[in-house]
Amino acid sequence: MQRELLVAVLAGIGGMIGWGSADFFAKKTVDRVGSIVSLVWAHFFGTYILILIAISQLVFFHKAFHFPSSPPQWVGLIFFGVLQMIVYWLVYEGFGKGQLAVLNPVFASFTGVVALISILFLGESGGFAKFFPLGVIFLGIMLISLDTKALFSLRLKLDNIPGLKEVGIATVLASFWTLGWSKFIARQDWVSYALFMYLFMTIAAFVFSKLMKVKIGAVKSDLWKFLILIGFGEVIAYLAISLGYSATSLVSIVALISGAFSLPTILLARIFLKERVNLDQTIGTLVIIFGIIALSVLNK
Repeated sequence: MQRELLVAVLAGIGGMIGWGSADFFAKKTVDRVGSIVSLVWAHFFGTYILILIAISQLVFFHKAFHFPSSPPQWVGLIFFGVLQMIVYWLVYEGFGKGQLAVLNPVFASFTGVVALISILFLGESGGFAKFFPLGVIFLGIMLISLDTKALFSLRLKLDNIPGLKEVGIATVLASFWTLGWSKFIARQDWVSYALFMYLFMTIAAFVFSKLMKVKIGAVKSDLWKFLILIGFGEVIAYLAISLGYSATSLVSIVALISGAFSLPTILLARIFLKERVNLDQTIGTLVIIFGIIALSVLNK
C-alpha cells in the first residue's frame, strides 16, 4: 500500500508539473496564434516526443512496444483521444468568452468530482486518513483557482455568465474522461496507451482545425520553442497520470494532485514574468503542500 501511495502521489505531481508548465507556455502562444493553432502544433510536438520515448525504451532498455491487439482497445484509444480534444476546445472557448475568476474554479472542480465518485461509487478505499488530506488538497485547488477581487467586482447572473455553458460541459466531460481513462488503462502498458491516445487527440485537433477552416501554418519563428515546450509539458503530464492509473487503484489521489496544475503555472509566472502572487494563491499553495504531506503521513 505504501509503494502504491508513493506512485500515486508522484504520478499526481508529474501531472501537476506537466500541465502547469504547459499552461504557462501556452500564455505565450494562444494570444498570438489562437487556441486551435496552439493545440494542433503543441500536440504534434508532443506526439513526436512520445514516439522518441517509445523508441528509446526499445533501444536502451529493450522493452518491446505494445500495440493494442483488439478492436475495442483501438476504439477506446480513439474515443479518449477525441474526447480529450473536445474538452480542450470547450475550455478554450469558454475562457475566451468569459471571466477566468468565475470559470477557472468551475473547471478545476472536476478533480473533486472524480475523487468523490471514485471513493463513493467505484470501490476505492476511503476513510479519514484519505478524506481529510484530499479535502485539504481540493480546498487548495479552489483557492489558487479563485480571484476573489475580480469575482467580487463582477455582477453575476447564473443564467447569463459568458462561457459557463462551455466550461460546465468541459468539466463534466473531463470528469468522465478521467474516470474512464483510469479504468481503461488499468494494468496496461501505460507508455504505449498514452502515446496512441495522444496521437488520436492530435489527429482530432488537426481535423477540427480543417473543419473550422483555421490556418495553422502562420506561426512566427519565435513561437516554435514555446509550442515545443507545451508539448513537452503535456507529455510529462499524460505519461505521469497514465502510470498512476495503470499501476495503482488510487484514482482520487492522482486526479486531485494532478488537478493542482495552476500551482506550477503561478510559480513559473512569478519566477520568470515577475507576476505578483495574490493572497488566495499563496494560501492555496500552502494548503496544497500541507494536504500532500498529510496524505503521506496519515496513510503510512
